[in-house]
Amino acid sequence: MDEIIDLHSDQYFMGEALRQAHRAWEREEVPVGAVIVHGGRIIARACNQVETLKDATAHAEMLAITQAESAIGDWRLNECELYVTKEPCPMCAGALVHVRMRRVVFGCASPKDGGAGGVVDLLRHPKLNHQCEVTTGVREQECAEMLRAFFRERRTEP
Repeated sequence: MDEIIDLHSDQYFMGEALRQAHRAWEREEVPVGAVIVHGGRIIARACNQVETLKDATAHAEMLAITQAESAIGDWRLNECELYVTKEPCPMCAGALVHVRMRRVVFGCASPKDGGAGGVVDLLRHPKLNHQCEVTTGVREQECAEMLRAFFRERRTEP
């Protein structure tokens, strides 16, 4: 019997973020992908473009936020969910708090620079004006392995 795919599950949406991460890798960018969901529908898709745009702020999350704000017609994304393959950095986590993202789902942790529990936890900081619901470890192995393979490949290049 074929497995039924739930098109509204965390697993499905993280798969879409993984597709974006793969696009980044093809462009020789660090493979991080993100999608933003509103009402069960993807309204934004993005991957890292730091090298392409020569812009240190061109992280997948930041680009997806801008797309989602345009799709919603407001800077507040309080009814949206972000799916991202790697734990957001402090810059991205700060932006997610500012836009009042309802929920953040990420694949693998980033203990050296994570802004959602790795180094600091800006998404759930009690003194900030908004806290995001956070789900971690969704398709964690796939997300982590893509990053490991990318950096392994970079280290072996001449």
